[in-house]
Amino acid sequence: MKIIKKSLGQMGTNCYVLWDEKTLAAAIIDPGFEDQRIIEIINENHLNVKYILLTHGHFDHLGGVSQLKKLTNAKVLIHKNDADCLTSSQRNLSDLIGMALVLEPADGFLTEAETISLGDITIRVIHTPGHSKGGVCLLAEDQLFAGDTLFNTSIGRTDFVDGDLNELLNGIVQKLFVLDDAITVLPGHGENTTIGYEKRNNPFLKGRF
Repeated sequence: MKIIKKSLGQMGTNCYVLWDEKTLAAAIIDPGFEDQRIIEIINENHLNVKYILLTHGHFDHLGGVSQLKKLTNAKVLIHKNDADCLTSSQRNLSDLIGMALVLEPADGFLTEAETISLGDITIRVIHTPGHSKGGVCLLAEDQLFAGDTLFNTSIGRTDFVDGDLNELLNGIVQKLFVLDDAITVLPGHGENTTIGYEKRNNPFLKGRF
């Protein structure tokens, strides 16, 4: 399994390109902004991009979807509870910055406990609402793509319309902190961490497990 991480746009959204080195089947996770570097990764490694996977529906994780969909014809997948974020600038929050980002509907949905295959790689969907109703994390072997659910010593903000702090914290404890401590957490913003480090050091989770 090969993973390349790029921080995109002024908001520093982490986009991940993940692929199976044997088959070159690939997925792009959270292409937040159009960025030539992502296209270069695809072309230089001769990747067959099967999926564009979205951890949630906020604009800073969606901005490059149309460009990459047109280039690769990959299937765009998002949780059904955030599906309308693709087609509504109000729901994806882009209208707050005057962007008015509106995309085509998703090709399918990410469902709790569903698995997605990329060659020999299996990606498991973990529904972790709280930052948004359709927030998910994606577990591929020992790598957890956490979106805006869990950060290095922080958590996703919950002050948006569909945010819920208790829901977010409960999901982290019940679904993420039961994973192996050695699993690497690849967040939607900022630096990587591990499950074990967050259990010991994340101030938002103290006393909750």
